[in-house]
Amino acid sequence: MNKKKILFVIPSLRAGGAERVISFLADNLDSKYFDCKLVIIGYVKDSVYKANNSSTIYLNKPRLIFSFFTLIKIIRNDRPDIVFSSISHVNLLMAVFSFFFLKVSFVAREASVLTAMMSFGSFKSKLSQKLISYLYPRFSKIICQSSDMKKDLLTNFFIPEENMVVINNPITNETKFVTKQPSIEKDLKFITVGRLSAEKGYQRILKGLANSNLSNFQYTVIGSGALKNQLLDLVSKLKIQDKVIFIEYTGEVLKYLSNSDFFLQGSFVEGFPNALLESLSVGTPAIAFNCPGGTKEILMHGVNGYLVSDEMEFMERIIEISSNPTIFNRKVVRESVISKFSAKEILKKYSELFLKM
Repeated sequence: MNKKKILFVIPSLRAGGAERVISFLADNLDSKYFDCKLVIIGYVKDSVYKANNSSTIYLNKPRLIFSFFTLIKIIRNDRPDIVFSSISHVNLLMAVFSFFFLKVSFVAREASVLTAMMSFGSFKSKLSQKLISYLYPRFSKIICQSSDMKKDLLTNFFIPEENMVVINNPITNETKFVTKQPSIEKDLKFITVGRLSAEKGYQRILKGLANSNLSNFQYTVIGSGALKNQLLDLVSKLKIQDKVIFIEYTGEVLKYLSNSDFFLQGSFVEGFPNALLESLSVGTPAIAFNCPGGTKEILMHGVNGYLVSDEMEFMERIIEISSNPTIFNRKVVRESVISKFSAKEILKKYSELFLKM
């Protein structure tokens, strides 16, 4: 049996869900059946994730458009069976390439609920919507991380249902997970991990914490982004600067999650929230706003956390857990996701899909 040659194309290996998942796939698909190569548009210096078991090429380009001819050359020379891309602007370019490489199966992994993201400045123009509607049907398959994502593409972009398949993101660090019941100290420890951007809803988390009038909490935010200065100003305005800590990306995210009492997610839209999944995987329960995307496929209300509908309910849950911070059994929280989203299970789904192509 000849190996399937797969060329993975992504913008960078910076800290992010898409980057983590794609590098994981390239590194862990069974080498007996697949020959994987990873093409990174951006720079080596920006990389957080690595794919040690697959060939990796850095184009060292500042923008996708500057890699146009280089990518064509790579596809022409490598002659892959499958080109797999992620992130919408890369997906659109690969869809264009599909007109020139008719013998190649192009597969896209969508990272967002696109219609919901448009209200936050992502793909908000009608031109972008028309391009997606026209070009995405070119893909042999589109991987949707959540059912909401599939429904959005079907309803608002008119992508044929047979072109899409739902495959959730995997837990990629299972062997590193340590589940422990943190000692409840003076302060209740909250944490959020993610990009500092408008759609992540940090403002409503901060306001909820401030309005709860809790005196004994510490809130750690791990991430970077354009919204940081606005969030720092809001923290000062709410007079909780002694309770909120901002940390840039760190390789010790799992340690921070494990040592926290609750993960907080304020997002207005999510593709498939990897940080939430990681938190539950180490046994740390969550309070998350219900929103378009994969949150409700991960968080089971009352089992591994609380799914809230608005700011008032969020504040009420914060007050509730302040009097009973060990309400959730951390072993149960971990077990709620560890099998369903195991790396082995997700790799199996991808392998079966690729082998059929």
